Amino acid sequence: MGITSFYFLCFFAAMLILYYCIPKKLQWGFLLVCSVAYYLMTGNGLLILYPIVSVSACYLGIRFLSNLPAEKEKERKWVLLITILVNIGILAVLKYVNFGIYTIDGIAHLFGSSDTLIESVDFLVPLGVSFYTFSLLGYVVDVYYGIAAPQKNYLKLALYGMYFPVIISGPILKYREHGEQFFEPHPFDYRQVSYGLQRMIWGFFKKLVIAERLGMLVDTVYGQYTDYPGVYIWVATICYAFQLYTDFSGCMDIVLGMSESLGIILPENFNTPFFAKSVAEYWRRWHITLGVWMKDYVFYPVLRSGFFTKLNRSWKEKFGKKRGKQYATFVAMFILWLTVGIWHGGDWKFVIGSGLLHWFYIVMEELLAPPCAKMMDKLHIDGKGRTVNVIRMLRTFLLVCIGDLFFRAASVGDAFAMLRGAVTTWNWPVLWDGSLLQLGLDMVEMAITVVSLLILYGVSLLQQKGSVRDKIAKKPLPVRWLLWYALLFYVILLGCYGPGYSASEFIYQGF
Repeated sequence: MGITSFYFLCFFAAMLILYYCIPKKLQWGFLLVCSVAYYLMTGNGLLILYPIVSVSACYLGIRFLSNLPAEKEKERKWVLLITILVNIGILAVLKYVNFGIYTIDGIAHLFGSSDTLIESVDFLVPLGVSFYTFSLLGYVVDVYYGIAAPQKNYLKLALYGMYFPVIISGPILKYREHGEQFFEPHPFDYRQVSYGLQRMIWGFFKKLVIAERLGMLVDTVYGQYTDYPGVYIWVATICYAFQLYTDFSGCMDIVLGMSESLGIILPENFNTPFFAKSVAEYWRRWHITLGVWMKDYVFYPVLRSGFFTKLNRSWKEKFGKKRGKQYATFVAMFILWLTVGIWHGGDWKFVIGSGLLHWFYIVMEELLAPPCAKMMDKLHIDGKGRTVNVIRMLRTFLLVCIGDLFFRAASVGDAFAMLRGAVTTWNWPVLWDGSLLQLGLDMVEMAITVVSLLILYGVSLLQQKGSVRDKIAKKPLPVRWLLWYALLFYVILLGCYGPGYSASEFIYQGF
């Protein structure tokens, strides 16, 4: 039952009404029941055993950590390690066993073997396994370090780990910042409920009007890329960048709006990433909660480890204080981005397209920044000027698109073949001879897509100056209702949905 389906909207509407009718002290329990019900209705009901095992392991780990005094550091470390291994072990088995198998078979083929050494294994993967695993593990680590209070109620921890809007595709939570609000009473607040519903409409606009249309064009080219070389690949890749953004951020808008209407404020996951002027800034604006989690629980611990402390000291002596520290940081960043790539999926296309390629971009940005600044000074170019910033945004967008090409391609081999086809074929006339209208979108559909992207761009510009919903809320009542009803009917009339059409799957839902 996807969150864009009619049945889910009925489920949520009924849940929202009941949520504000029942006694406030029962609201968190009601949310847990709804979360379990949603999980059971999304597919194989037995898959709920996976999050239950993860919650149980973390609950036991938290209880042991809270009962062990600080003096028993060795025992506390063992408890933390076992809890991490149980959760990461489940994640690794479900998502990465085949990754290892395919890698071994691939290496064997490189050395001339024509046989498959190890057969792949098919697992049913539970919904949102990466999201709830990271949210729970982060909480256990925080309890270990004493920066989060231990939750002693198993059912409350289960709600935190299995809260159904978040389990769909994030965001990744921090208990110390967002956990306790799940259990607080939430009286009906008209402004909060209306704000939440407004945000949900905006999410449906992104997903059903834009992402679904762009997906038709992208699927056509990427599914038969040998028939569509050159400019076709560039157009499809740019369209995929916007499809991925509108799909994922649209899902976040629906999830965050849904939670807001329940009185629960979740962390933002996007901040107009295509306005970023560097790849590093892009990742501070894209999938924000994943980036924060990776920094807090992977990058900083690695950087503070004994090995890297020695490496940092050694390289400072060898390369100088500034360079030595920078080079050691680059190595720690390599581990960080390798982990980010692996998190996205058990395939080398994710490791490259969402991980190591971005590590390379950021390292090159760091190394080239000083000479580029000197060159611009010599040429009397204002490094903070509007034109330069626009060029930086376009450069960043292009680099991100190349990573997205790997992300979307069927395999690493296909990704390199597409890149080769994109740069060796010069067929620019397809931009104006009508050929692009043969890729799944006719003139009317293309016009709807372009207009919708312009609306998205305009709203994104306004977001740079503050909340758009706050701005609309200050308008006279007729203007407010006109704007929101216009958007609602825009989605109803132009959205891609209905009998025979499935728009329920989100790209990041499988992670």
